Amino acid sequence: MKIFNVEQIRAMDAYTIAHEPIASIDLMERASQAFVRWFCNQYVNTRPIAVFCGKGNNGGDGLAIARILSGCGYDVQVFIVECTLNATDDFRQNYSRLGSHLTPRRIHSENDLPQLGNKVVCIDALLGSGLSRPVEGLLSIVIQYLNELPNRLVSVDIASGLYTDQPNNPDDVVVKPKYTVTFQLPKLAFLLPQNAEYVGEWHVVDIGLSSRYMAETSTPYYFTDKFEAEKRIKLRQKFSHKGTFGHAVIVAGSYGKMGAAVLSGKACLRSGVGLLTMHVPACGYEIMQISVPEAMATVDEMEKYISKAPDLSSATGIGIGPGIGQETATVKALEKLLEQAKGPVIIDADALNILSTNRHLLYKLPKNTILTPHPKEFQRLAGESSNEYERLEKAQAFAAKYKIIICLKGANTAVILPNGDVHFNSTGNPGMATGGTGDVLTGVITSLLAQKYDPADAAILGVYQHGLAGDRAAEARGQTALIASDVVEHLGW
Repeated sequence: MKIFNVEQIRAMDAYTIAHEPIASIDLMERASQAFVRWFCNQYVNTRPIAVFCGKGNNGGDGLAIARILSGCGYDVQVFIVECTLNATDDFRQNYSRLGSHLTPRRIHSENDLPQLGNKVVCIDALLGSGLSRPVEGLLSIVIQYLNELPNRLVSVDIASGLYTDQPNNPDDVVVKPKYTVTFQLPKLAFLLPQNAEYVGEWHVVDIGLSSRYMAETSTPYYFTDKFEAEKRIKLRQKFSHKGTFGHAVIVAGSYGKMGAAVLSGKACLRSGVGLLTMHVPACGYEIMQISVPEAMATVDEMEKYISKAPDLSSATGIGIGPGIGQETATVKALEKLLEQAKGPVIIDADALNILSTNRHLLYKLPKNTILTPHPKEFQRLAGESSNEYERLEKAQAFAAKYKIIICLKGANTAVILPNGDVHFNSTGNPGMATGGTGDVLTGVITSLLAQKYDPADAAILGVYQHGLAGDRAAEARGQTALIASDVVEHLGW
């Protein structure tokens, strides 16, 4: 699913209006009907509704929504914020369609703000996606009023005051909704952590915008949903054998951190690899043979840490990092592995920290190597960022410079490709914020690389399946009780 910027969203509306063809006011009606269908599934018509409208097209949506909800039996009040003398044509037309049964109240000043009961659901239709400057004046007062209410708040398309594809200033006034119901496609702002309180739980409703425009318009931003992920899965043939599905080698573990090796190994096997070899320090040999009997084990000459690169001659996918520590000998082992690797490698955890302190190794990364840093690890690699938009830009530049793939982990893990494309993930939950889940991801992606998935597909699909397993685990255990081994046990293909 593509993610468009403000200009592309406007162009998509205009293209649909011109080529369907459909009048602008009728397209607004279709969008409002889609919003109402979602709303009616969420709230019964015994809940009173208060719709707060600006005088632009987002306000026009609000007026249409108010009229349709009233026709569905909801008790609806409409409040128009008199923040400007000028109203858009579609706003005026929808105002005239209200008829006599819905009479809006005007908010001219703070004194006109209503007293609402706690059961009232408020709908924010003040400002839309075209916002280009911070909210001021009366609109600012209304937004602060809405944020202070205990009532449920639903934003139409995007929270008023939130920019679609650029950072807000820390002191900007922005609506903080419980839900955002957006039209046709998600927006970049929804996927970045700094905007979480200004988005709430977001939902996309289809309003029939031009599929041709969406197909033919390019963007660097994508959202990986179920359809986008599953079309990357390779189907297994009847006469396949274990050699068909590759040989993964994972270098993991050190004294006190063998759990990381176990988790990555189990996840690799659960993700379909034909053969797995775990290269571990001597202290981990028995642990691996007992905990992961399906894997082969090669043992480093050092007792407590990795000091040598393993034999990679038969490896079709290589992972390194979980629990390896940062001993001097381990640094040299990583360097040797990078020199010997014939294909893409996935690098995680301690191996990422080694790269950040031994930066010459970055130039030895094989093309399309996959790095899986969390925000702090990425900061050590690429430097500090003032906000998530800047961090995303740094990740795009970093991936392009070293011709690598970055899985920037978080609530909507971003997979950044060398060409600058960014694929945000749709799966996962806060229960996965626990030690060891990153080691599981390393195992999943290593397995896909070993099965000769294209590295970009391995990263995008691996991140999706990892998050999906976390969602299954949370459903079974609850988010608070979730641990990394639950994620392994809920991997499913």
